[in-house]
Amino acid sequence: MSSVVVITGSAGLIGSESVRHFAGLGMDVIGIDNDMRGYFFGADGSTKWNLERLTTEIGPKYTHYSLDIRDREGLGRLFAEYGKNIGLVIHAAAQPSHDWAAREPFTDFDVNAVGTLNMLEAARRHASEAPFIFTSTNKVYGDTPNSLPLIEKETRWELPEDHRWFDGIDETMSIDNSLHSIFGASKVAADVMVQEYGRYFDMPTAVFRGGTLTGPGHSAAELHGFLAYVMRCVMEGRLYKIYGYKGKQIRDAIHSHDLVSAFEAFQKAPRVAEIYNMGGGRHSHCSVLEAFSIASEITGIEARTEYVDENRVGDHQWWVSSTARFEEHYPEWKLTYDVPAILREMYEANQDVWKA
Repeated sequence: MSSVVVITGSAGLIGSESVRHFAGLGMDVIGIDNDMRGYFFGADGSTKWNLERLTTEIGPKYTHYSLDIRDREGLGRLFAEYGKNIGLVIHAAAQPSHDWAAREPFTDFDVNAVGTLNMLEAARRHASEAPFIFTSTNKVYGDTPNSLPLIEKETRWELPEDHRWFDGIDETMSIDNSLHSIFGASKVAADVMVQEYGRYFDMPTAVFRGGTLTGPGHSAAELHGFLAYVMRCVMEGRLYKIYGYKGKQIRDAIHSHDLVSAFEAFQKAPRVAEIYNMGGGRHSHCSVLEAFSIASEITGIEARTEYVDENRVGDHQWWVSSTARFEEHYPEWKLTYDVPAILREMYEANQDVWKA
């Protein structure tokens, strides 16, 4: 097996989990990350802390490149250098926020769409047989989920039990005729391009359309990192603004460990141009209100929240992913974390850092 894995966004949440996982399997890891998170979200969002931790922990199995994925020539040189030794590509670098994308649409599209094309082309030229995994988003479905016939309950919105998507939304939901946000549109372009390189050039590509991706490796900032930011706010006594839908909007959350073990399953038995909705499903989901109640229970601290009547543009009122397609292809894969376990781990990991 080719021994090198190239991981973009290697100091981010999914990137750093992937670095640890595949280095642990004995692969040499090439990390690409230039801390654009610091530019997007300021000091809260910077991933420098994670990079320092990685380099110390992983040691010589990890080689870091502070390279921008918009740098086509730079990526070409890097892929040419490692060539056929590359056995896996995980493309997790992105501009991840709706709100931010509208401020700088060119930057958003250049990072998300053009950056992905740069990665695909470098892989096609130098490592076309290596599985290429792309972390897409459920935002490619735009606001279509908001047309579901939701019922209001005490702490959540819910689908009727006889609805076809009660157990989770699958990949047959249309991505057309909906409001995507600028961010959603740039991710659609990347998502479709990854599929196209798979079909057109017969490359083993997979698109993982994530819901709420989470874990202790998250740099918790207001515009990004839902569960981490909930826990941070409760622990630090920060005011959290709940935007719209009475705080009853539903999210399913998948721990970075569970997502990366899905990457490994795909790497071992790759397929061409696959699309997977990937999240916590019914196993791991909650509303915003429920997340605060769990976080308060874990910490013993009452949450400080403020309700803002207007919801965020393109925000989903109800999202639970169906992972049935992935489980059918990779029946040995299982979710191991649910929301309370995720929040508890965040609490334990950050007790010395997030203080009132």
